[in-house]
Amino acid sequence: MKAKIFEIKRFAVHDGDGIRTTVFFKGCPLKCVWCHNPEGIGFRPEIAYYEHKCIGCGECVTVCPSGAHTMKGGMHSFEREKCVGCGKCKDACLGDALGFYGKEVTVDELLPTLLEDKDFYDSSNGGVTLSGGECLMQADFCAELLKKLKENGVSTAVDTCGYVSGETLDKVIPFTDIFLYDIKAIDEDVHIACTGHSNKKILENIKYLDEKGCKIEVRIPYVPNYNSGQIEKIADLLSEIKNLTKVRILPYHNFAESKYKALGMESTLPEIIPTDEKIKSAEKIFSK
Repeated sequence: MKAKIFEIKRFAVHDGDGIRTTVFFKGCPLKCVWCHNPEGIGFRPEIAYYEHKCIGCGECVTVCPSGAHTMKGGMHSFEREKCVGCGKCKDACLGDALGFYGKEVTVDELLPTLLEDKDFYDSSNGGVTLSGGECLMQADFCAELLKKLKENGVSTAVDTCGYVSGETLDKVIPFTDIFLYDIKAIDEDVHIACTGHSNKKILENIKYLDEKGCKIEVRIPYVPNYNSGQIEKIADLLSEIKNLTKVRILPYHNFAESKYKALGMESTLPEIIPTDEKIKSAEKIFSK
């Protein structure tokens, strides 16, 4: 069994308690307008081209099997529509101008890397977090990996948007210590405008996890003019969740602008950044 991932982040401190290693899985069912990991949206492997880093060495041209990379007059050109996503150009690039997102791995290949920092997990009450994209789009792999981590005494977390089936959640519940659960909006029309999809399944699933006795940490992206008017309604919902351990309000940022360009994607990132005052006001609502 294999899965597609796009990053492994060691010594992560924002993806659950303690020191953690976070595995980012490729593919997401939602398309949030504020997405800061656009490389995780699509399921197919992708090449990112950072033009300003290109040194014109031409090494990518020599290894590309599809002719997606060419050199003309000493200038590099990348035709994305020809790319087959093999990743050979990324390995050959001397200027670090290319990124490859969508590496295929097996559980046995991934596990040793995740266990390297077990001493740090143990000393900080940390562990391993599966994220994305949406990691549960590859649920069978996640269940197998989580099971192996638990067998090795590693605490586990699943970071999910919740837009999955109950059957999918059942596959990972036995091996997951805590769910980091995204709530973006309560009103369905607002959620559709922000993500392209209804939130009915998401709101049903957080209650399902709660009924199963799962620990839940809720994470709320705060995006002015998009979901900033949903905070009180989200607080009302969460007041009914018995196994809620923590609520994190995540201030929106637009640092991912360069990723969209490098991936050949049209940026949907909003322009307005929330002020510290707005974030503190939102936090007060949950404190009540």
